[in-house]
Amino acid sequence: MAITIPLNLECLQQLDLSPAQTAIDSLLQLPALSADGQLRFEIDYPREPEDPRELSEIPELRLWFIRLDARYPWLPLLLDWKAGELARYVAMLVPHQFHRTEGIQFNPEALEIFLMQKIFASADWLHRQGVPSKSKLMSMAQTLGYDLDESLFDLISNPNS
Repeated sequence: MAITIPLNLECLQQLDLSPAQTAIDSLLQLPALSADGQLRFEIDYPREPEDPRELSEIPELRLWFIRLDARYPWLPLLLDWKAGELARYVAMLVPHQFHRTEGIQFNPEALEIFLMQKIFASADWLHRQGVPSKSKLMSMAQTLGYDLDESLFDLISNPNS
C-alpha cells in the first residue's frame, strides 16, 4: 500500500520537509525490503490557468525537492516507480526540456551525474540496512535508460572505497 506525501503551498514555500519526514520515518520502521515502492507525492500548488509550466518547471517546487534530496539522497529507492514517481522526482532535480512528441528530455550529462550520485549514496544506505543493493540499483539505472556494468558494484562494495 502506497503512502502519499501531501505537499501544499505553505510547506513548499517554507521548505518544510515535515510531511515527507513523517512518511519516511514510518516507512523506515518496516523491514528494509518492504519499504520499496511505497512513496508518492500529492502536490497541491495553485497556478494561474494561463501558466503553461509543468510542476517540475516551478522554482519553488524544485527547491523543496532539492532540500528533500539533500536530506534523503537514497529516497528514490522508496518511491513508487510504477506510478511514475521516480521520473517526477528526477524531473525536479535534473535539467530537462519538454517536447510535444518526445515527452521529457533530460540533459544527458546531468542525468548521468544524478544517477551515479544516487547509485553511490543508495548503495551505502542499503549496505547499512543490510540489504543487497545490486539488483535494485541496476533496476533504477535501467528505469532511467542506463545499463550499468556489474563491475561497478565490485568497486563500490569494497569496504575501503
